[in-house]
Amino acid sequence: MNKEQLKKTLKPLIKECIKEVIFEDGTLSSIIAEVVKGTNSQQIVETRQSTYQAPQVDQEAKQRKLQEQRKKMLDAIGRDAFNGIDIFEGTQPLTERRSTSAAPHGSKPLDGIAPNDPGVNLAALGVNTGIWKKLAGK
Repeated sequence: MNKEQLKKTLKPLIKECIKEVIFEDGTLSSIIAEVVKGTNSQQIVETRQSTYQAPQVDQEAKQRKLQEQRKKMLDAIGRDAFNGIDIFEGTQPLTERRSTSAAPHGSKPLDGIAPNDPGVNLAALGVNTGIWKKLAGK
């Protein structure tokens, strides 16, 4: 018997034996369990590092730029229109730009309002605070 004939005879027998061992004896489930066990310990976690760095803002330059803007605005509307009064005196720029459209989903009711904003003073209207306490159930 030569090598080719032996190969033709043994190959189907070996194939059948391997199938029998793998499927019937439960070896396949053991192999899968070992593979799954090995993949769990090698989890790959990707972390991205932010490469953006906030630009360093010089406070003096920022104030100077703000004063220049105010001066340009006063010049544009004409200083004589308000008898030389600086209408921007004591104003602060908004802390956050607000859109004029409807609030986006998930935004908070007072988003965009400065935390130190005192709100509207109702004392001048003669509003009795006792009414609000009654309405609140206190």
